[in-house]
Amino acid sequence: MVPQGTFNYFARTHGIPVDPTEAVRLLLRSTPIPVQVAGVNDRLFLVYASLGLYPELLEDREAYKARFGRSRWVAFVAACATLLRAQSKLRVHIEVGGTARDVQTLTLFVGNNRLQLQQLGAEPEDTVAGTPGDGSMAALMLRPIGTLPMLGLMLQGAMGRLGEAAGVERFEFQHMVVKPTLTQGRRGVKVAFDGEVATLRAPLDFRVLAQPLYLLAPPRLEVGR
Repeated sequence: MVPQGTFNYFARTHGIPVDPTEAVRLLLRSTPIPVQVAGVNDRLFLVYASLGLYPELLEDREAYKARFGRSRWVAFVAACATLLRAQSKLRVHIEVGGTARDVQTLTLFVGNNRLQLQQLGAEPEDTVAGTPGDGSMAALMLRPIGTLPMLGLMLQGAMGRLGEAAGVERFEFQHMVVKPTLTQGRRGVKVAFDGEVATLRAPLDFRVLAQPLYLLAPPRLEVGR
């Protein structure tokens, strides 16, 4: 399988061409390399996983695309529509490295790809062994804010300056347990991971998996050419 996607962070990280024909041609001189895999409960992901606002944004975007077609403007309008109505707070209990705390957030984003975090300007300081995608993962939490500040936050993210925004907390981890406060009768929470949305049973167990994925990638000397 040739890695593909809207921004193709996974392929770009490992020097795989965006064009499928070029990527297949590259297979002839590729070698297997181990790649970090992350997990949330029984689901695997390579780039990101998120709960709270982000799964709603993805569902709205797909609904708008089905109705109005695929374009950047359609995606932007869908995102604005989500932000205008989605201001519910997500209450979660987080356990990381022997510490626990309760927080309120609009969205909790878990990144397993350093390139994506760098382009958002939201790469955390290296506080544990390894870096996101190579030994650890990164968590970004967005504190509850109003609609106009949220639109400004989107703009900062598009400009690669999300880490400078007030109300955004970043930290690294290798294992994190998230226990969301659910309404009576609910046992699961929507989670987005690598472009898909599914309802997973709480608590959510995020971890760097011990078993890597072996990817056919170009020699290291060719990456970045």
